[in-house]
Amino acid sequence: MSYAATPAEVQAVAIPRNSVRAELGRYLAEIQRFPMLSLEEERELGRAWRDRQDVDAAHRLVTSHLRLVVKMAWKYRGYGLPMPDLIAEGNIGLMHAVKRFDPERGVRLSTYAMWWIKAAIQEFVLNSWSMVTIGTAVARKKLLFSLNSVKRKLGIEGDGRLTQADVTKIAKATHLGEKDVIEIEVAARGAIVPIDAPVRTGEGETMAAEIADPEADVEGRVAEDDERRWQRGLVDRALATLDPREQEIVRARNLREEPETLEDLSKRFGVSRERVRQLEERALTKLQARTRELAREAQPAHA
Repeated sequence: MSYAATPAEVQAVAIPRNSVRAELGRYLAEIQRFPMLSLEEERELGRAWRDRQDVDAAHRLVTSHLRLVVKMAWKYRGYGLPMPDLIAEGNIGLMHAVKRFDPERGVRLSTYAMWWIKAAIQEFVLNSWSMVTIGTAVARKKLLFSLNSVKRKLGIEGDGRLTQADVTKIAKATHLGEKDVIEIEVAARGAIVPIDAPVRTGEGETMAAEIADPEADVEGRVAEDDERRWQRGLVDRALATLDPREQEIVRARNLREEPETLEDLSKRFGVSRERVRQLEERALTKLQARTRELAREAQPAHA
């Protein structure tokens, strides 16, 4: 955002990095103190910023929507990125939305800001998430989101580290390598805040997803559906830039419920398993780069 942030504004959107769960709880408690704005208040503040570059007005617009950022950032926790970073990126998107908000268009700031918040978080995810490590294959992504469920089905109890026997059992059940299971378990244990994990806010425990602007609930569901379509569209367009063999390998190994093995593909294409692995890695690298390009090109359209 082009205006200079005040110390109060910086404090309002900053999240400490110590003890993520505890600090997130304190942050949620802090932002809940900022009052929601009525339609008329929002319009008056929007005019004050637009016409006079009133930083205090911009600050009130930003802080009254910090809860919306948390709710939207919460939906991206499954990518294995720290929640404070996701929220911080969403806050940047919110500030860009406030900068460009026109109160005369008859649209609430929450509706307009969702696109900027989403674009900022998506850009961060795309820049941070390596498609050739965690989350590459559909099977890996499914396990990342449902590790606890898989453990329960296999009779693996406890929330501690997996034993080697546990790793072997999960790998066999999910058709993944043991290294994949270990990496996903580390990500799930260390970087992801479970959806059912309450955080302390100073006024008891609450769910982070419960603190957003209630007026944005319906809009949030619509945005979530649009998010899925947007991401799928990016992948489809990026895939179309690969050659036919690369497309087939990526689809077979990463975009199917039951990924094909390297052995199956080596027989189909008449090459070694190692050659298939190399082709897959090269194709995913190209796919990642093209997806990022398409996301950047599409970002203004979401504004």
